Amino acid sequence: MTQPMSDDQVASELKKMTTFIRQEALEKAREIHIKADEEFAIEKSKLVRSETAAIDSQYEKRFKQAGMSQQITRSTMANKTRLKVLSARQELLEDLFEKSRNKLSKAAEGDKSKYAEIMKGLVLEGVYALSEKKLAIRAREKDYDVAKKAIEGATKEYKDTMAKEVEIELDEKNPLPEDSYGGVSIIGGGGKIDINNSLEERLKILEEDALPMVRTKLFGKNENRKFYD
Repeated sequence: MTQPMSDDQVASELKKMTTFIRQEALEKAREIHIKADEEFAIEKSKLVRSETAAIDSQYEKRFKQAGMSQQITRSTMANKTRLKVLSARQELLEDLFEKSRNKLSKAAEGDKSKYAEIMKGLVLEGVYALSEKKLAIRAREKDYDVAKKAIEGATKEYKDTMAKEVEIELDEKNPLPEDSYGGVSIIGGGGKIDINNSLEERLKILEEDALPMVRTKLFGKNENRKFYD
């Protein structure tokens, strides 16, 4: 039969049990602490990587936006500069042609014999183009005397060149506007065909035909242009 433990023995056993339980608790607490530190380190690493990736993404986005903004700014400035250059070139061309118009407007008021030769050439051009037996000429009222001489000279030259007659009359019922630069209109086809050989029209044609050459002479060859007429 087991002898009951004395009070000292009971106290000793309780102390051993208490020490064991405390030791277990300390070790468990240490394990929990270590695991918590590990989990904290893992979560911290994940958070750092996530924030770093977010910062990198934000930086890359802002860098691209800044690059696009610079490109847009450069493109805008280049376009503005190009438009200014084109505008200045166009103003120069307009000024050049305006001076030509002003000079042309005074042609009829200068050397009358020279103007008569010009008129005859304009009449002849229309006569050759239409090649009809009967034609009409329109001119400014103040040019009627010069126009009549031009008709006479053109009729003779046409006959000498083509060996056939042409009748040209001056249409005094429908004169060209007095504020025009001069020249003539040649009417054929029974009044249905009108060849505008006024000085304004000839200058307009000259401007259109000569514009590419004038641009090249003034501003040089356009390296971006691949096709030419």
